[in-house]
Amino acid sequence: MNSVPFISLLTAIPLVVGFVLLGWRSEKHERVRLIALVASLLPLALVLVLWRNFNPADADLQFVERHVWIPTLGIDYFVGIDGLSILMVLLCGILVPMSIGASWNVRQRPSLYFGLILLLEAGLFGTFTALNFFHWFIYWELSLLPAFFLIKFWGGPDRSAAATQFFIYTMVGSITLLLSFMAMALATGSFDFIVLAELARTGKLSVALGEKLGWQGLSPERISLVVFFGVFLGFAVKVPLFPFHTWLPSAYAEASSPTTMLLTGAMSKMGVYGFVRILLPLFPAQMQAVGTWLLWLAVITIVASAFAAFAQRDLKRMLAYSSVNHLGYCLLGLFAVARVAAPGAGAEIERSAALNGVLLQMFNHGLTASALFCFVRFLEERSGGARGVNDFGGVRKAAPIFCGLMGISVFASLGLPGLNGFAGEFLIFKGVFSLASWAAIVSTLGLLVTAVFLLTLLQRVFHGPLNERWRKFADLSFREICVVAPATVLMFVIGIYPQAAIGLVNRTVIEMVKQIPF
Repeated sequence: MNSVPFISLLTAIPLVVGFVLLGWRSEKHERVRLIALVASLLPLALVLVLWRNFNPADADLQFVERHVWIPTLGIDYFVGIDGLSILMVLLCGILVPMSIGASWNVRQRPSLYFGLILLLEAGLFGTFTALNFFHWFIYWELSLLPAFFLIKFWGGPDRSAAATQFFIYTMVGSITLLLSFMAMALATGSFDFIVLAELARTGKLSVALGEKLGWQGLSPERISLVVFFGVFLGFAVKVPLFPFHTWLPSAYAEASSPTTMLLTGAMSKMGVYGFVRILLPLFPAQMQAVGTWLLWLAVITIVASAFAAFAQRDLKRMLAYSSVNHLGYCLLGLFAVARVAAPGAGAEIERSAALNGVLLQMFNHGLTASALFCFVRFLEERSGGARGVNDFGGVRKAAPIFCGLMGISVFASLGLPGLNGFAGEFLIFKGVFSLASWAAIVSTLGLLVTAVFLLTLLQRVFHGPLNERWRKFADLSFREICVVAPATVLMFVIGIYPQAAIGLVNRTVIEMVKQIPF
């Protein structure tokens, strides 16, 4: 298996086809969308091969490809998959075909549209598999540019302002990331995530930063904290974490729903993945030093975004704030793991539970949030663009299949036992209650408010007297059912048997908790 460059193929297929579509002048949307769908299904097939041959009992990197690239700068082409990345690669492989299926009726510049979708997919796969900062950062930026143009060219009335705000926020984060890693490379001579993590574990990273970058009498600890905040800002904007979230509601609301599916389902996970893969192993002491402040930010993100979602009357803005709320649980678990320094097997078990919950919640939220925005797309297509909570009413009577399938996604999002959303949130709160009980208790308010606004959405759109305007509201077609079916099936599979996902990540999580010096 290792002789076949599966990961390189995974990124190369959408990258090459994406560039081909960008240069293709054909406006025959049927042919273009079919090529795009096939180009997204081929990586999904490769992802399934990787999943089938992935050894969950091995915490080491698998399917590794490493080639010397620019030796004088310490840059290698270095990719691989472990428990931290396998679920994210699976998620991207599922969501991109879903997004293309939801975009089936796009007729405005289809070759450009689907080409950008495929380039975004290549950036996502690269971000979740690259292990050297140099080419990891190329993939990171590759995902930014297609998303900007997808918002700007196919968005709503205020798309230009939303796209510009999205670009500026994300670019600021990218700049701070770049500067911080340039500082670490200058101090250590390496861009390799694994090498830097080992230096951090032994305390040599902070010493090297102090020796190479010391100025104005700052101690190595202070210099390390400055570099830490640069990396932190880059990931906090991407998630986003309060107060760096203000770009998100307008970007999600103005982007076309298939684009929003990728923004919330996959791109937001890049930030959380960065926290887990990079920030926690490289800066455990710094995260512990400011751990209480980070926990407060996570709690505010959860509670404030839940109330903001409750106040919305636009379905996309409601789900946008809901996305911030759900990702806040991931950060709650992660920051609780980083903050607590109590030794002992019991603490390790709770950290492992919380971190397992974080990774599972990332995957689960990607499925449910993308499915919900996909259903909003179907609502918009049937209603001429209407998407207000109070614009509908009684639609269940005209479209029972639509109501049933969207209801499953709503209940999965609010954490109903038996569906996928429950297991991730349960593990996070199990760990956090032991590690930082006050944060878990306050955050439960977010769970309550989330249930209220999601059930309100379901009740006002689908239940009550049938609005005469929607008497001929069309139910889901076979094609539309096929688009949402994979995510819906996985909601039940993971809800009933969460070990199907946890089993892939648990070994890596346990080893990671052991290796980080708390």
